[in-house]
Amino acid sequence: MPCIPAGRKNGYAANLFGALILGLFSPLFSIAAEETPIVKDTDVVAMRSSTKEELLMFWEEKELYVQTATRIEKPISQVAENMTIITAKEIEDMNAHTVAEVLSRVPGMFVDFQGQDFARWSLLHSQGSSERLVTVLLDGIALNFLSGGNAETSTIPVRIIDRIEIIKGPASSAWGSGLGGVVNIITKGTGNSSNPKGTVSASYGQANSQDYNAEVSGKEGQVGYYLFGGRQQSDGLRNDRNMDQDRGYAKVHIAATKDLGIQLTTGYSNPSEYSGDVTGNGATFNSRSQLTSFFATSSLDYRISQNLNLNASGHVLQQKVDLPVKFATPFQTALPGELFKESIFDEQLEGGDIKLKYAGSMHTAVLGMDYNHGELIQTTNVGPLYQSFGVPATSVTKPSSDTWGIFANDTVNLGKLAVTPGARLDHDTIGGSFASPSLGTTYELAEHTVARASVARGFTSPPLGYTSGGGTFLVANPDLKREEGWSYQVGMESGLTDYLHVKGTLFRHDTENTISDRLNAAKQVTNIGNVIRQGCELQVETVPVYNLSLQASYSYAHMDAENPPTGYGREWDDYAYLAGLKYDDHDSWVAQLTGTYVWMEQPASANAKFDLIWDFNINKKVYATETTSMDLFMTVHNLFSGASYTYYGYPNANEWVEAGLRFKF
Repeated sequence: MPCIPAGRKNGYAANLFGALILGLFSPLFSIAAEETPIVKDTDVVAMRSSTKEELLMFWEEKELYVQTATRIEKPISQVAENMTIITAKEIEDMNAHTVAEVLSRVPGMFVDFQGQDFARWSLLHSQGSSERLVTVLLDGIALNFLSGGNAETSTIPVRIIDRIEIIKGPASSAWGSGLGGVVNIITKGTGNSSNPKGTVSASYGQANSQDYNAEVSGKEGQVGYYLFGGRQQSDGLRNDRNMDQDRGYAKVHIAATKDLGIQLTTGYSNPSEYSGDVTGNGATFNSRSQLTSFFATSSLDYRISQNLNLNASGHVLQQKVDLPVKFATPFQTALPGELFKESIFDEQLEGGDIKLKYAGSMHTAVLGMDYNHGELIQTTNVGPLYQSFGVPATSVTKPSSDTWGIFANDTVNLGKLAVTPGARLDHDTIGGSFASPSLGTTYELAEHTVARASVARGFTSPPLGYTSGGGTFLVANPDLKREEGWSYQVGMESGLTDYLHVKGTLFRHDTENTISDRLNAAKQVTNIGNVIRQGCELQVETVPVYNLSLQASYSYAHMDAENPPTGYGREWDDYAYLAGLKYDDHDSWVAQLTGTYVWMEQPASANAKFDLIWDFNINKKVYATETTSMDLFMTVHNLFSGASYTYYGYPNANEWVEAGLRFKF
């Protein structure tokens, strides 16, 4: 299985990365290898004393309970899938504005920022997959668009996140449609005290870039609550690509009885972006993209016995995207400001699930069923130029879909060995029925050392917009088949010493009926045949020593397509490097220096560029009492003004700086 990319123009990045890692880690390796320390005994005793608490904290974080793999909480040491967890503290430490910024530092996740700007929209890829194959969940709702299959995460405030659980590879035996992976965003819980607790934060940066957030949680009687409100805006760091959005979120938990809990959530956001002028096909265009998102959920959790729980939930999701494209300069008979075309996608998803969960000493099992009904109204408007060729001024399609799935997963705990069989049967009105079996196993070789292996069958259904068409620019293809295939992954996670944590994974995904997003001559999206995605991930992380820790990762995905998309060869690669240095005294100072290099194969016409990008974050606690604290923070983005983008029309921002404060009570 290949794990080294073919020769590229970016050899300097690999060399720089290798030199950096060797330089950073060689002292640590030397300490681990030497039987006789080169420092004084008193220094060693001091180091052990100062790092004991950090050592315990580090391994406690690695022994989390997670729920995404089988939809029931269990120790991560029993998760056979390739999983990564990002905590709320990690998100706060990096001063991230969007979920995409957070995911861009996850090995195996490739984030296409469409030209990184302040809180800009993005596309998520997992181990070389299409963005359609990555399912994004928030409070149990799949946020993927019915029209195109991808999900937009800029609508999710990072302040409301408790943790993100990421599965790379098929998760269909638990979640249904999700051939590439699942990003499960788990929100913060309600408060447990009558004294409200919360955070107020504000930041300001170049190009009038602003981010304001306020959150509060507490409990009154049997009712716990969590409330959030925020706003982001920017004049545009590059080419006047301005944006703004308002966001709100609320969660209420009612302890009706000691065995019955009821929870309600709701959220709203309205990100709006202006693209700036983009030249293509002999004309210059601009657009303002408007997304409005609203969701609400309700859930009931009833404890039948000490080991058995019944959970039922319902949800509604409304997303409306308006994408008008206008001429920025004269073109043929068109005048500046005249409409070229406008695509409007108005979507509503309603559904729910019911789960019976059992957690015992030997079995951690769940049996459940999901149901969703989706409706999509697609409207295409064209301007006078297209109308002059006989194209209707407006065209509308109104497709709908119904999906249901029955699933069962169990984790059998046999001491050091855990075996996880799973199965799911899905049916939808587009692709029919599909069975998704899976089998995984973990084995504890030693303390903090776990070997993992999994095999799974998965699928992703075609988006409604592809099968129903979108007017003049996208013709319906009702014969489009779902993408499906088998996945194989093996890996190991180990604490080689008390101070070093290493995780490695090899993967292979064999996909049939791969869908190409590039239209054929008939303006249809089509299946192009089989694609094999295979590669590896490697992560190295040190436990803090004198509050200082190091991390590095390498991700590689090699694609082999039977009938490659237009602009690609038979084989191509995606790969990424990350190196980071972090100081955290758990009291007043947090500082991070992170370098990332990402290569994502693009057609030559995209004129893509990929440089090593460095970011620096620093947080300083300037005030603290028993109940309140205040932090100042600053971020320098793209320290050396590197160029990293997948399309020349949307270049990323050069170096820019922001600063802010965070008050907790």
